[in-house]
Amino acid sequence: MAQGALSGLRLIEMGQLIAGPFCGQLMGDHGAEVIKIEPPKVGDAMRNWGQGIPLWFSVVARNKKSITLNLREKDGQQIVRKLAEKADFLLENFRPGTLERWNLGWEELHAINEALIMIRVSGYGQTGPYSSRAGYGGIGEAMGGMRYIAGEPDRPPSRAGLSIGDSLAATYACLGALMALNHRHNTGKGQMVDSAIYESVLAMMESTIPEFTVADHIRERTGSILPRVAPSNVYPTKDGSVLVAGNQDSVWKRMATMMGVPELGDDPRYNSHMARGERQAELDDLISDWTRQYTSREVLDLCEQHGVPAGNMYRAPEMLEDPHFAARQAIVDVPHPLHDNFKMQNVAPKLSETPGNIGWVGPELGQHNEEIYGELLGMDTRTMDALAERGII
Repeated sequence: MAQGALSGLRLIEMGQLIAGPFCGQLMGDHGAEVIKIEPPKVGDAMRNWGQGIPLWFSVVARNKKSITLNLREKDGQQIVRKLAEKADFLLENFRPGTLERWNLGWEELHAINEALIMIRVSGYGQTGPYSSRAGYGGIGEAMGGMRYIAGEPDRPPSRAGLSIGDSLAATYACLGALMALNHRHNTGKGQMVDSAIYESVLAMMESTIPEFTVADHIRERTGSILPRVAPSNVYPTKDGSVLVAGNQDSVWKRMATMMGVPELGDDPRYNSHMARGERQAELDDLISDWTRQYTSREVLDLCEQHGVPAGNMYRAPEMLEDPHFAARQAIVDVPHPLHDNFKMQNVAPKLSETPGNIGWVGPELGQHNEEIYGELLGMDTRTMDALAERGII
């Protein structure tokens, strides 16, 4: 791999599915050596996830090294301790208390390596009355407040169509790990990063809490709009629809000119954020009547000419055809041992000096056993064979 910003750092990933492994993906994208621990024979359940052909593991486990290890056995736990001695980070997303039962909790590992940063992702966090509960991303989205406001007002709460709660918790875990890394630069000591799914969702909930405590207002589902933020919606065209966002005062003036009604830019009914918010539905009807006269491409071209933010709703086919995606290499080809034409999203964010890269797709189960056990931990072939026969590795 190219020298990424995290090159030279080693992360032991004991996570599974999404909430932990996405954090490992982010760090591996930027050069960290990520050693993923998987159960012998079966591996991470994510290997079988995806819609259609199970391809998700190839993305979330990219740039990682896979070793097999039975964490439920004492000999397996002892190997984790040896790995922790040589690691900068240890990442896990088991139910809180699991590692403690295996004598692999924070206190034990910190005693082995005081520079170790332990990244823990869970549904409810490591403390509190709910900490021992099983927690998935969807539950965190519900309790964090996101699900209640997602969807149409006349229907039950919806979801985003992605495992956003898991990915948010993993992203905050990565952010916390890098904060802890800076602290270690200053002190020489690691610390524990405690990322809860519901709190990661809650952190994204804007001003919903003070809106209730101060104004007794509870946000409700509003479909494709944000109340009192206008105009910003999906509008019909001759051949489909486009999303147009002209909700800033100066943008609205340009949009009114674009629509052939420049006088509405200064009209007191529409010339301020508050005024447009009061007439949101009326404004959306006015804009829809205008966009229906044009194709989607024509609307987008006009918006570009007048400096009005607009765009289409993209799926994978549209992303692959878009010249901007191509120019920034937002989607890249990655060689795959089983599949041709394997494309995936590239590393984000882009760093000017150390951009990171994708070296390989998710590895075969136990592909790096010999490298990690033999070269890193110094096990000989006889020892490794004996551990394999006993189902430890």
